[in-house]
Amino acid sequence: MKNITVLCGGMGGARFLQGLRHGLAEGTLPGVAPDATITAIANTADDLWMHGLKICPDLDTVMYTLGDGIDSERGWGRREESWSVKDELAAYGVEPTWFGLGDRDLATHLVRTQMLEAGYPLSEVTEALCRRWQPGVRLLPMTDDRVETHVAIADPDSPSGRRVVHFQEYWVRLRAEVPAKTVVFVGLEAATPGPGVVEAITEADLVVLPPSNPVVSVGTIIGVPGVREALHDTDAPVVGLSPIVGGTHVRGMAQQMLTSIGVEVGAGAVARHFGARSAPGGVLDAWLVDERDADQVADVEAAGIACAAVPLMMTDHAATAEMAAAAIRLVSSPPGATA
Repeated sequence: MKNITVLCGGMGGARFLQGLRHGLAEGTLPGVAPDATITAIANTADDLWMHGLKICPDLDTVMYTLGDGIDSERGWGRREESWSVKDELAAYGVEPTWFGLGDRDLATHLVRTQMLEAGYPLSEVTEALCRRWQPGVRLLPMTDDRVETHVAIADPDSPSGRRVVHFQEYWVRLRAEVPAKTVVFVGLEAATPGPGVVEAITEADLVVLPPSNPVVSVGTIIGVPGVREALHDTDAPVVGLSPIVGGTHVRGMAQQMLTSIGVEVGAGAVARHFGARSAPGGVLDAWLVDERDADQVADVEAAGIACAAVPLMMTDHAATAEMAAAAIRLVSSPPGATA
């Protein structure tokens, strides 16, 4: 294998990419060439404009994590951050105050916004930012078009009984503690894949859906018109790793998002949600579940998707690299073999 493509969100996708890169460096990925190229197609539906700046949380999380600049305790933003600008904005009474831009992080948003306003597309801006961070992977936005995820929540004061908030407000201000009634992807149906996105899928030797949120991370990437078709048509095997372990998410809000779209919160249910490539609209050839969900392997296989149960906790780079190796073994094994 010379080309591996990963469809990813923020923290979960970034940590998986760290492990994949570690496995490549250590030579522990079976059948993968030492000089293989890793391409990460990142979700941009979490993006938002704030204080006149374009903020791309998932792109930045991947870039900072792989470039060794992330605040690993928070899982987002810069390490050794300060918050003088945030404090000054609050002193002026400027809203929103629930979303904090650190001083070091602010520089990234200023550069991005200046380039966008100068006419450069997000894909070229991302490439320019990565020249500083050297993430060791080719990082592509899923689209250059503006797409935003919004979440409908209950609001007794609204005539409809609901109101819609941006995904970041749902996640950061509300902490995903309010039930999500539905998820709305603004602009997704009209978006086009970013430069290189379709080719990264169709020309890959392996495509991986890491343990990122299946609705608002991986799901939005697949929702860009043309991406699902590329996944269905590529000659590369497509393998996913369950973000649900033991009936819940490890971190984040996959449970809330799955519930909002009527999908059972289970490792097997997420696999069936993505669907087998042998079925219309399906994208998966194989699926890994955690050992705690081994009882769901047969159910996934009955849906036409190869499946195995292995440890799926990204406790360190080596453990994550072994998850990637297990995914490769699963799609490289003859029918009936185990990972």
